Amino acid sequence: FGIASDENFVITTTNRKEITEDNFSELVQGGVTLYLLQTVDQMLLSATKERIDFLPHYDTLVKSGMYEYYASEGQNPLPFALAELIDNSLSATSRNSGIRSIEIKLLFDDSQGKPAVAVIDNGRGMTSKQLNNWAVYRLSKFTRQGDFESDHSGYVRPLPVPRSLNSDISYFGVGGKQAVFFVGQSARMISKPANSQDVHEFVLSKEDF
Repeated sequence: FGIASDENFVITTTNRKEITEDNFSELVQGGVTLYLLQTVDQMLLSATKERIDFLPHYDTLVKSGMYEYYASEGQNPLPFALAELIDNSLSATSRNSGIRSIEIKLLFDDSQGKPAVAVIDNGRGMTSKQLNNWAVYRLSKFTRQGDFESDHSGYVRPLPVPRSLNSDISYFGVGGKQAVFFVGQSARMISKPANSQDVHEFVLSKEDF
């Protein structure tokens, strides 16, 4: 790597966890992307990209969005799908010390690309590992990586209250991916963790599947 003998450096995961002799076997597994930096919090000079490969659990394939929502007993399924997407923002903003901002935009301007539903919030953000695991949710426990981080890590369910914007509404029995693929053909998630300078972007598309 062209590192001088008197130059200090660190090796970290994309979550900025430093690789040490103690945690090497836990954090460094096949296909994991690593950063070689001067310091753990060094600003990245360019964008990095990695492809996530995984074997989905059969539920992910069998119980896809079309199955889940068309089995909704004659109810209009679209509000349920939108509610599932909004629920992620409700969870992400549940511990905001200030204003909770959640925007829902329906984009139909062909000059800006294909039609899309955008849900934007000012929540705590997700790390690269949490974004990866959002895609791999429901995969077999036997192939799940040891340092599994939930996209709801640190989230505490509110005390029982009437279902509202002060509560969380994830009780429809379906997940974000089912909602995404019921509404459209791909998902693009852009997130900046509150305590990090890194911005992570994740794309999951039906075409890639």
